[in-house]
Amino acid sequence: MNIVTISLKFQVVIPQTVREKIGVKPGQKMKVLAYDNKIIFIPVRPIQEGRGSLPCIDTNILREDDKAHY
Repeated sequence: MNIVTISLKFQVVIPQTVREKIGVKPGQKMKVLAYDNKIIFIPVRPIQEGRGSLPCIDTNILREDDKAHY
């Protein structure tokens, strides 16, 4: 278990093992949630990183804009 100390400016340092495990980089944005007396940090990733993550999804669907032309 990693233990961190909150600074006088309410800052924390994410331990190296955790940073490496989730791939956090300096300057990266994080979503911060308060949930059930816990603080949760979620890395904000570029949308392009999700490309190809759902290979079985059929992307050839009619959208509402397309329906107007039929």
